[in-house]
Amino acid sequence: MRSGAKVAVIGGVFVLMAGGIGYGAYSMLGDTVGGDGGTRSASESSKVKTGPPSAEEIAETSKGFLDAWAAGDAAAASLLTNNESGSEPVLASYGEDARIGKVKITPGPAVGTKVPYTVKATVSYDGKSKPLAYASELTVVRGLTTGKALVDWAPTVVHPQLTEGATLRTGEASTATIEAVDHNGKVLTKEKYPSLGPILDTLREKYGESAGGSPGIETWIEPADETQPDVNLLTLAKGKPGKVQTTIDAGAQEAAERAVKKYAQASVVAVKPSTGAIRAVANNPATGFNTAMQGKQAPGSTLKIMTAAMLLEKGLVTANGAAECPKEARYYTRTIHNLDHFSLPDGSTFTQSFARSCNTAFVKLIDDVDDDSALAKEAREVFGIGLDWKSGVVTTDGSVPEEAQGEAAAQYIGQGTVQMNALNMASITATARTGTFRQPVIVPQSLDNRQLATATRSLSPSVTQQLTTMMRATAAWGTGAKAMASVGGDKGAKTGSAEVDGQDTSNSWFTGFSDDLAAAAVVQTGGHGGDAAGPVVAEVLRAGG
Repeated sequence: MRSGAKVAVIGGVFVLMAGGIGYGAYSMLGDTVGGDGGTRSASESSKVKTGPPSAEEIAETSKGFLDAWAAGDAAAASLLTNNESGSEPVLASYGEDARIGKVKITPGPAVGTKVPYTVKATVSYDGKSKPLAYASELTVVRGLTTGKALVDWAPTVVHPQLTEGATLRTGEASTATIEAVDHNGKVLTKEKYPSLGPILDTLREKYGESAGGSPGIETWIEPADETQPDVNLLTLAKGKPGKVQTTIDAGAQEAAERAVKKYAQASVVAVKPSTGAIRAVANNPATGFNTAMQGKQAPGSTLKIMTAAMLLEKGLVTANGAAECPKEARYYTRTIHNLDHFSLPDGSTFTQSFARSCNTAFVKLIDDVDDDSALAKEAREVFGIGLDWKSGVVTTDGSVPEEAQGEAAAQYIGQGTVQMNALNMASITATARTGTFRQPVIVPQSLDNRQLATATRSLSPSVTQQLTTMMRATAAWGTGAKAMASVGGDKGAKTGSAEVDGQDTSNSWFTGFSDDLAAAAVVQTGGHGGDAAGPVVAEVLRAGG
């Protein structure tokens, strides 16, 4: 046993003593708890419990586990999980590799089978100490073979940011410290701007040493994937920071952070059309995967910006020309309809169809395009989608595969196999605003002279003017009018709602511009684009940048 724990047998039950406090391992003689395995006699097998753990079992198991973990006894704690071999090394590294001691864990009231708790501890290394505090939760389940109540093991039990295969460590940091600043020189920290946490970790990994920084003493999460940056949790002693300037605007970032917090799952990105500079990136939840820049989802009707550009370039429509908008349109095996099956009267213009987000007006033109690869070409050659962007951090740069028949119809309205994120849609809007793709960047190209992606061609001035006119109409009196009412300047927008298999409510998408700032947002299960994502974009655009 670790940590000087003493073992006694009382009434046939192992009881482990640590620091003068007893905690039961709840392991009967002849029965193994850990790993949901073990051997049982025939009579015991007939008495294996089934069904959800009782409140008493949840309280007993969670207390035993938390007490053993707090006492530093990884072996005893792991016996109370359903994965003894997987949990013990992680629990052991808590004290051995992360140097975390004086652990006090305070459980809250159980919510069903989940038990939330707070952890207060002290990290000590090389004569330096600092308190560490955070909250997490565990779930108690019924062991499949033993029938015992066990902690359902996951690394997040130890720390909410700990992932499979990752390790908690304390020592001299593996990378140099940085001081990241916005384009005006204002300091950016993950404490003030939580969504920037993963981005700042990446910038530190890539540019810390070249910026002249030196490592400090820290507690961090070392990911299993070596290509991912370490995640700093605590700084015991600061190193010398190297200064790294970003393109972020602190005011826009603050607005973005505030806006996404209104929804359980939301992302937003703002880009400067004239330069490609990324002014804001925000996600809720803020920690973990950077959905705003790395997500892959169907963007719904916001993609009609690109489809409209392609149709305008081919001369199949004009902004003021007539466009049919029936209730529904069929293309091969796919029948596409408008929201609530609305239609527009004969003689309505393409601008009206765009501003009202008429699906059928776009689908009915596929035959006239007569090129299954047309939309994919437009995405790549004009809007720079899928060109391996070098923004300074990891991004997913969108995808519009070549499709035919019914799948092509879905693509025209941003469904099917189209995959985008908020960064991609903000960039598409920025390109529509100026007519020229400028690859988004979060640190200046001059920082490392990396090769930026460039598109093959720009939109003509005529197409650019017509496209922005249609977006202005959407913001003035179309589906984006309510959300954009509070936004000033020369403004335009496009709404979208993306239906996702298995969801009762569609994802809400919205993108827009105001003067020289473009922004796009997605709210998971947010419904219509103007209802949820629209206000998020509007709040960022109002902040400027």
